[in-house]
Amino acid sequence: MSPYVRPTSQPISRRTAMVGVGGAALAVSGLSACGTESAPAAPAGSAPPAGSAGGVSAKVADIPVGGGKIFTDAQTVVTQPTAGQFKAFSSICTHKQCPVTEVTTTINCKCHGSKYNLTDGAPANGPATEPLAAKEVKVDGDAVSVSA
Repeated sequence: MSPYVRPTSQPISRRTAMVGVGGAALAVSGLSACGTESAPAAPAGSAPPAGSAGGVSAKVADIPVGGGKIFTDAQTVVTQPTAGQFKAFSSICTHKQCPVTEVTTTINCKCHGSKYNLTDGAPANGPATEPLAAKEVKVDGDAVSVSA
């Protein structure tokens, strides 16, 4: 028998048991590092149109004035704070990297309650302290696009 293999008839030491329990606790805490809440489901119809290759392609009429629309697959939110003014941002919350799930008069993350301004992506309500990353948006006639 190898000197490194413990016979099964002998009980494990207290130290071996405590190391095993500590390792298991560490693994579980690592899995739950982002919190215990789960991210809400993405809104229906939020996927980018076919052929957008990871970017966003939409019609001006699809983006409400004073609101916006989330394109989940492209991880992008496009807003129209005032008529004809379009902005685009990452749809990933800067607090715990949950996806934002709703656009009202703010861009809202329901994981922990962060809200962002439609105009510049700056936090309007914490716990987030950093703005959403801005993306370049282009308007051509009645088409709005954001590159991946």
